[in-house]
Parts: sequence; C-alpha cells; structure tokens
Amino acid sequence: METKRRKVRSFVGRLSSVSEQTQLDALRELRLMTKEDEETRPVIADSGAIPYLVDTLFSSSHVFQENASATLLNISISCREPLMSTRGVLDAISHVLSRHNSTSSACAVQSCAATLYSLVVVDNYRPIVGSKRDIVYALVDIIKTPKSTTRSIKDALKALFGIALHPLNRCTMIQLGAVEALFSLVAKDRKVGIVEDATAVIAQIAGCEESVEAFRKVSGIGVLADLLDMGNKASMKTKENAVSGLLKLVRCGGAKVAMDVRLRALGAFDGIADVQENGSSKGKSKAAALSAELLGDEIHLSTQRDSRFDSSTSQDSSFSFNFSTDSSESGV
Repeated sequence: METKRRKVRSFVGRLSSVSEQTQLDALRELRLMTKEDEETRPVIADSGAIPYLVDTLFSSSHVFQENASATLLNISISCREPLMSTRGVLDAISHVLSRHNSTSSACAVQSCAATLYSLVVVDNYRPIVGSKRDIVYALVDIIKTPKSTTRSIKDALKALFGIALHPLNRCTMIQLGAVEALFSLVAKDRKVGIVEDATAVIAQIAGCEESVEAFRKVSGIGVLADLLDMGNKASMKTKENAVSGLLKLVRCGGAKVAMDVRLRALGAFDGIADVQENGSSKGKSKAAALSAELLGDEIHLSTQRDSRFDSSTSQDSSFSFNFSTDSSESGV
C-alpha cells in the first residue's frame, strides 16, 4: 500500500506542472488507477487530487475534461464524502452539464451526470444536489435536446431519478420543465430503455401536489394510460412505472383526479390487471391499490369475476434504477 501511496503522490504532484502534457499524463494514470484498483480511490481522494480534478472540469480541452470527469466518477463510487466536501465540486459539474450542447465533451457530460447519480445514493446529499437549480435545469435540458446522445440522456435520467427521491426536490423539477421534457421523451423516443427510465422519473415526480396541474397540461394521465393499453406493447417495467405514477396522482389529487383517470384510462384496466398478475411484488401491490382507488367497492366484485386481479407474491423489485454506475465497480 505504501508503494501505491508514493505513486499517487507522484502523479498528484504532476497535476500542478507547468507542462500540459505532464498534467495530461498524470490525469490518465490517475484515471487508470481508479478504474483498475479500487483501493487507490480513497488514497487519491486523501492526497489532495480532488480540487485539481474539479478545476480541470473547467478546461476547454475535451481530453482533459474527459479524464478528470471519469476519475471523479470512479472516486465517487467508493469515496462520496471527500467529493461532496470539496468546495466547488457541484459548480464544476454544473459547468460541464450546462454546456452539453456547446463546449463540453459528450463523454465528460456523461461522467458528470453519472457522478451525480452516484452521489445521490446518499440520502443527505439529495437535497444538496437538488437545491442547485442550475444542475437540475441542465439535466432537464439534456433530455429535451434532440442532439443529445442516448448515453447522455440515460445518465441524465438516472441523475434526475435520484434527485426526485427527495420529495422537496420534485417541485423544483416541475418548475424547471421536467414534466414537459419527460413526457415529450416518452412520446418521441421508442427505445425501451429510455422509456423505462423516463417513466421511472415521471412516477417519482407524480408524488407531489404540484404534479397534478403539470401533468394535466401535457395530458400526462392519458399518456400513462396509453402505456397500460395492451395494444401498446410496453415493457412490464414501463407498465409498473405508469401504474405507480397514476396511483400517486390519484392520491395527491383526490376524487377529481381519480375521475379524470377513470375517464381517460378505459383502455388501461387490462394493463393494470396484467401488472397485478405478472408484475413484481411491488408492482402487483401498486396495481391492486390503483384498482381499488379507481373502482372503489367494485373491486371486490371485479376480483371475484376476473382472476387476473388475484394478487400473488413474487420476489420484490422496485420500479427504480439500480443504484450503481453503469461502469460497474471497476470504473471507467
């Protein structure tokens, strides 16, 4: 371990070299170390490297941005506290994300979004990240920009999902146009993974009072109901997300929203039944709850007439993302 520490100190020292090539070589070595040897991540974090890496995110050089952001992502997998306690780290991430459509490298944008996703694994960091409106705005802008790559969109969606897990962040997301952007993505993008991830974020945002009006403006209830239509061929994960979103809307909006859902979801009851029969254990529970909210006392008659509403148990799984970076523990 002492040998590793000496190597780390040597490379970190070179980050302040007057030679850009020396700096770049050191960055590449640190990135490789954090990728291949997770034991070096806390060593690098404790060596004073993080402030240099953060400053490098402001570089106009894509290769510098990419190596610095990837190294920060790798460190965030194992050492979140040193990263969050570094002054200016969220401002630097915001700088990269907000320029996703101009001067930032696409790879750096992806790494920065994935770093946020990694950081918000920690409950206490969600309100901190969510309070940075410039970050939320940039993530929303990424998912609504036609030129954004699929990987950038997926990483941005995951970051937004993590931010939305803190209830007080949802209103901010709505104010910054997340609902319109998410439903537009669902309507226009036919990639299963994108639709699944977008509807997972939608289901989270639906859990606040402000969501009722925001969803109404984009015909969100109808879109979620359409995803449950058996002719739509949506994946089970997408259906579970749609069920979760509708259930939260009904519970937040009360009788009026429940009536809207009943009127617009006539073709969705088969999909709700499908989730209750074939979904995850959490999906089955939410589908049963949504049926009860929509049908009231009629649900008892319905379950007697139609075995599709029977609730059987299966291994629990959530509608959420699996909180690990796409790069796995080995880093990028």
